[in-house]
Amino acid sequence: MTPDTPMTRHDPGAFDLARDAAPGLPLTLVERWRASGRTAADARRLLGAHVTTGYSVVSDSAGLTRLSRSLGLLEVLALIDGPKRVLHAYGTGAGGRAVGVWAADNAQMFHPATTDAGLLLSALLRAQDEIGRTCRIRVGIGVHHGDYYDLDGGLYGAEADAIEHLAENHTEGGEIAVTEAVADRLPADHGFVLRRKDGQDGQDGPLGAVYRVLDGPRAADAAPPDGWYPIPYPAAFYEDLLRLDPQDAGLAAALAQKHLRERTVVLAERGEAGTGKDVPEVALLSELDLSARMRELGLRLLPAEGAVEVKVAGPLAIYLFDDPGPAVPFALELRAALAEAGMTCRIGLDSGPVLSGRTPDGGRDVAGAPVNQASKMAQDLAAPGLVCLSETVAAQVAAHAGLGGFALVRHTVSGVDLTFYQG
Repeated sequence: MTPDTPMTRHDPGAFDLARDAAPGLPLTLVERWRASGRTAADARRLLGAHVTTGYSVVSDSAGLTRLSRSLGLLEVLALIDGPKRVLHAYGTGAGGRAVGVWAADNAQMFHPATTDAGLLLSALLRAQDEIGRTCRIRVGIGVHHGDYYDLDGGLYGAEADAIEHLAENHTEGGEIAVTEAVADRLPADHGFVLRRKDGQDGQDGPLGAVYRVLDGPRAADAAPPDGWYPIPYPAAFYEDLLRLDPQDAGLAAALAQKHLRERTVVLAERGEAGTGKDVPEVALLSELDLSARMRELGLRLLPAEGAVEVKVAGPLAIYLFDDPGPAVPFALELRAALAEAGMTCRIGLDSGPVLSGRTPDGGRDVAGAPVNQASKMAQDLAAPGLVCLSETVAAQVAAHAGLGGFALVRHTVSGVDLTFYQG
């Protein structure tokens, strides 16, 4: 981070992009779908080989916004690292495996159907105790036993989406919420105190009734897991992050100087598929097909130098540019190409210091205020078909090419005024 770059305050709601825990696209499956007749029978045949049954355990942070309003990026990343390490230790100790890459503030584990439900809940209660004792933020946890599609290490399907939605939108810090399918697997003398969550009628959606685990037996201390959780950072950075002392401003500044670089982020979100929704298997494969098509178009339009695709996950695509100049034409060309392919989209661009690089699994990821701002503009505020430029990008571009077709807009979100250009 250069001396004239301020320590940006973050809205950590922006550390929460859709499908944070999902890995890359299952391209082999997509190619098989494209080569098929694309019927409901084809979809069920292709996905049938990937069905897995067990427990999906999803967590999401709570209280992060209040604690991190005045923190820099590295401090925020250190803040959300603690709960993830605890959950990984207790989750693997209970026989689970990590799912995907644990980007932002989310974590996900999968436990096979043979896992004892009581053993799993005891481990999670103990993990929540440890997070409350040692971490500055809390997490809410959702647990569901069901059927999923295991595609390249990620869990897909209606039940997978539903438990992610429950954990991210309907749990509080320190809470463990379990579905009816989990509660039914506890023995009669289980010893856990369960209370039906308010607003759950047990009839809507694939989860059935949802219960809050108020108390119960605790697992023993977890042994350290073999290796890290699936970090979304370069390994060298993560080793430095583990050394970070929140009280050592000098070390934080040195690590920021070492690892953060000024870049322009382009974040595109496409619309959902309009067909196949009456057949869940067709809808899932159609969505994956659109994501793959978006990836193909983006790579075709991306400049040969000075730009890189970070990832395409679900409806999101993120790209990184060395300079904002080529980023704006790319965004406009991507919008036009997606429209020609029958896809709507909305795109946000912002510039600033970011952390980016190869993750240990060979993929890429990026974190920083520009990702947050691009997400806020595109995902939260823009109408379909719009491209949004932050004031930083607009100022840099206007000096060279002008801002024809873009208009200044203002929005207030959670009491914060946002000003940017859209066109």
